[in-house]
Amino acid sequence: MSGRTGVRKRWWRTGMGSLLVLLLLTGCATGPALENQGAVTAEPGDSRQLTVGSAGFTESDLLAQMYARLLREAGYRTEMLSVANRELYEPALESGQIDVVPEYAATFADWLNAKTNGADAPPVGSPDLNDTMTALRALAAPRGLTVLDPGRAVDQNAFAVTAAYAKRHRLSTLTDLGRSGLKVRLAAGDECVERPYCKPGLEKVYGIHITGIDPKGVGTTQAKQAVQSGRDQMVLTTSTDATLDAFGLVLLEDDKKLQNADYVVPVVNRARAGSEAVTKVLGKLNSVLTTEDLAAMNREVDSWRRLPADVADAYLEDKGLI
Repeated sequence: MSGRTGVRKRWWRTGMGSLLVLLLLTGCATGPALENQGAVTAEPGDSRQLTVGSAGFTESDLLAQMYARLLREAGYRTEMLSVANRELYEPALESGQIDVVPEYAATFADWLNAKTNGADAPPVGSPDLNDTMTALRALAAPRGLTVLDPGRAVDQNAFAVTAAYAKRHRLSTLTDLGRSGLKVRLAAGDECVERPYCKPGLEKVYGIHITGIDPKGVGTTQAKQAVQSGRDQMVLTTSTDATLDAFGLVLLEDDKKLQNADYVVPVVNRARAGSEAVTKVLGKLNSVLTTEDLAAMNREVDSWRRLPADVADAYLEDKGLI
């Protein structure tokens, strides 16, 4: 995944001592060596005191808050820690300084693959969820990590056009856009020129005529404004982008599954939070949380300025989970 939109707001849970933060910032840059990790073969643990990590952007904050609240309702004591850098929070997850963190299947699989096999290793994340999960779990297990089941929510790269443009040309899918023969200037990041999910994939899989890339970033305000104004015809964003309505934009369905399976998955430290009890608690979200739900909650935080904890609690209460 290229990036996350709707970020900008970072919060820190109260009551956490400075020692854990210091350890995260100074002692976990590379993580514990695989051969020294007793957690790899340890029995699944069930610590009653769990630290839930967030990657520091709105959606991760929301997911972490929901995990923490569900665990508290089940009798666990929880603390929250926001660490925006995966290079820091993933080793902390391995070492047990963080016990639970929300992740994205394909993105995390490719990150662990690069960490294990080198930056030039072929990616293992794919549009196929089963293949992606198999690869992810194989990479996570030797590090003492357990990847729980994904639910229905997915935050993956997505493409949007103006609602007026879609209506005028009768577009609802990327296949429709390819069949239309329309020439499309795409607002995206520089890497779109060569990334298989972007320009090459749109051309090969959908037959879309991309005339050029307007390098305004992934889902940025400037990129959306370029499409809104008609300078560009389409923007690369994410499937849980909460601000599309404000720019008069709508997503075109990735009906041929070009994008990787970036389903939301909880990842836990096996030795501390790998028990069936924790799995059951966190699994409660699977049957209810959707991509649309995440987008709506992102909007409440980013546009309405509500606190992630309040939005998370309201959602869980509305769904009857607490």
